[in-house]
Amino acid sequence: MTMPAPSADVTSPPRSRVEPLRHQVLAALAQHRIATTTQLRQMLRPDGTRQLISRALNKLRSDNLVDHRVLPGSDRSRTRAWYLTPDGARLTRDLPVLRGRPPYPITSTTAASLKTAHTLTVVRTHLAFAADARRLGHEHGPWDWTPEVSHSIGEGERVVADAVLYYTAVEGEQRRKLRAFVEVDRATMSGERLAVKLIDYARLHQYEAQLVGRRRSAASEPGWMRWYPVFPRVLFVLTGASRTRLEGRINDLQAMAAQHPLVAALARQVPLGAAVLEDLEQHGPAATVWTPLAGGAPRPWTDL
Repeated sequence: MTMPAPSADVTSPPRSRVEPLRHQVLAALAQHRIATTTQLRQMLRPDGTRQLISRALNKLRSDNLVDHRVLPGSDRSRTRAWYLTPDGARLTRDLPVLRGRPPYPITSTTAASLKTAHTLTVVRTHLAFAADARRLGHEHGPWDWTPEVSHSIGEGERVVADAVLYYTAVEGEQRRKLRAFVEVDRATMSGERLAVKLIDYARLHQYEAQLVGRRRSAASEPGWMRWYPVFPRVLFVLTGASRTRLEGRINDLQAMAAQHPLVAALARQVPLGAAVLEDLEQHGPAATVWTPLAGGAPRPWTDL
């Protein structure tokens, strides 16, 4: 699915705990498309119980606002992946946090089954950043992670990020606002096809959107500046294969950054990095687990 990019001037404020949990669950499913019961607990009530979330979900299901599919291979634990029904999608369309975004695309078991594996992996990535933010006293919540953000790169083509990350690092009285395009790779495509995504971001970095009927101005600005004060860093999060294979895919990304002229130019101006999802979950994104695609020793994603 493609969608217009959201405004990136500020990160979204955290939702109040006074708001009913059921409303928060609906908003979270509208924002993140699909999530398991455990993921929703980690996202909305990290200190709460599974039963608390389950009660809210069961009430929403009885009201025909959400539904679920049981994940393959989870017969014993019955891990459920939840999504909105058409009624739930209509109800959440006017939520302030979702204002200006297109209708929710996953409203059936068939649609959910096609997207579940990738979408849940994207949610896992978000939760790794959210847990790190809580630990460090930084700001990054459920509404600071926007899936499937699309931008034109000209000639009728678009680049679609798996997510755009908004993150505020709080250090004393200083607040550092960080943004990133996040690409989540489950090793379902070739390393070369993955690396080609860097060319798309390089094209976005240079693309100047032209208004109909207006001539190109020497002082025209890149199109991305409509949405972002600075170009977001580009982060690749890899999983779904052996460590050796994942390291090979990171090497492919580094080779593209070194050899392709447009990507090399991007790498000189924009932080580019890659990491393994399991490392983010075990050590946190703030650990020295990110490989800079422009070369150098591993470091935290904020120091790329």
